[in-house]
Amino acid sequence: VQLQASGGGLVQAGGSLRLSCAASGRTFSRYVMGWFRQAPEKEREFVAAIRRSDGATRYADSVKGRFTISRDNAKNTVYLQMNSLKPEDTAIYYCAADEYIILSAMAVENQYAYWGQGTQVTVSS
Repeated sequence: VQLQASGGGLVQAGGSLRLSCAASGRTFSRYVMGWFRQAPEKEREFVAAIRRSDGATRYADSVKGRFTISRDNAKNTVYLQMNSLKPEDTAIYYCAADEYIILSAMAVENQYAYWGQGTQVTVSS
C-alpha cells in the first residue's frame, strides 16, 4: 500500500487548507485512514481518522470544530479540511492507514502499518 499526501503549504492564521491522501496498491475494504502531525521538537500526535466502511470518525480535541476528515471511496482518497488554522497547527502532516482498527483505537499511532511521506503545513501569525 502506498500513501501519497499532498496539499500542504503556507497560510496565515485563520486561513484554510485541504490535505489529500491517496492510497494505491492493495486497498482494503475495511481500512481506517488517519492523519497525524509532528511539530518541531515534539512527538507525533493524532489529528483525525475515518473508517472507510461507514464513515465513522475521530478527532483530537485540539482540532474539533475546525478540521473535518472525509473520504472518497471511489478514489481511495481521504481529505482533511482544515479551517481557522492557528500557528500551533504548524507541523508535518502524515497520513496513515490499516485494516480492522476498532473505533477506540483509531487515535493510536501503532495501529497503523502504512504511512505516507508527510506534507508540511505552516501557519503564520
